[in-house]
Amino acid sequence: MLISIIVPVYHSAKFLHKLVEAIEVERLKHSWNLELILIDDGSKDESFEVIKNLAAKYPYIRGLQHARNFGHQATVRLGLSVCKGDYIAIIDDDMQDPPELLPNFFSYLDNGYSVAYGVRRKRKENFFKRTAYHLFYRILKKMSAIEIPLDTGDFCVMKKEVAENMLKLQEQNPFLRGIRAWVGFKQIGVEYDRPGRVDGQSGYTFRKLMKISIDAIFSFSILPVRLISLLGLIGLIGSLVFVLFILLNWAMNRIPIQGYTSEIILISFFGSLTLICLGIIGEYVVRIYDEVKKRPHSIVSQTINL
Repeated sequence: MLISIIVPVYHSAKFLHKLVEAIEVERLKHSWNLELILIDDGSKDESFEVIKNLAAKYPYIRGLQHARNFGHQATVRLGLSVCKGDYIAIIDDDMQDPPELLPNFFSYLDNGYSVAYGVRRKRKENFFKRTAYHLFYRILKKMSAIEIPLDTGDFCVMKKEVAENMLKLQEQNPFLRGIRAWVGFKQIGVEYDRPGRVDGQSGYTFRKLMKISIDAIFSFSILPVRLISLLGLIGLIGSLVFVLFILLNWAMNRIPIQGYTSEIILISFFGSLTLICLGIIGEYVVRIYDEVKKRPHSIVSQTINL
């Protein structure tokens, strides 16, 4: 049986060797027939040179380099498209997904499951990030049309058939853990304590986190569009109440000459409501536009051992 481990690499030149050494320990301990796929996502440091050196030392390493930074999700998707393993694992390069957990995860596949995904019991991020992640997953769960597990990331193992079916979804802005849930099969969550990064800063900036959050919500929920109808209904009811109030005052000759304040309030309220609704519709239109262009998910500039 061939095992594939996919690792998106970004600015990891200083510590990537530690991850590979930890994987090598597990490979020797469990006699894995292994291919380790390291994909440099347009790093500006010497990450790809490190991958070259590691590939010379460990012949089971396959290396790829993106022509530019295409993002974590596109990098993982590329790994799924090139790997050949019967069992496939996805882990991060910063050792927050410890390689020593993989044998336990693979045991679930041996026992009939098609996917075993990591459920984060504890996180080492700051309070703001932990709170943001906690709220995001719960909001997504409420809004999504499918059951997306709470507190999970891309850390998982899966059988080849799951990866093949995930790749059938050709979305330009993929949210892979959502796609993983969407394709189905027998899945199980495995709790683990997520340690801090071994070194360096996370490549997930606030802007990138916001993008993946928006991709998740708009890819797996139509609730925002339905919310527009709800807001419109609330606005209509509020307008009717206000009209009745004006008519009542008119009938009683109580309408003041001044109407500036109420007019400004109404214009501001409905103007803001209109812009919000246009923004929500725009998000879906942008995604339709991206799908129509049919651009490749990423461009590979160099490969090693492929």
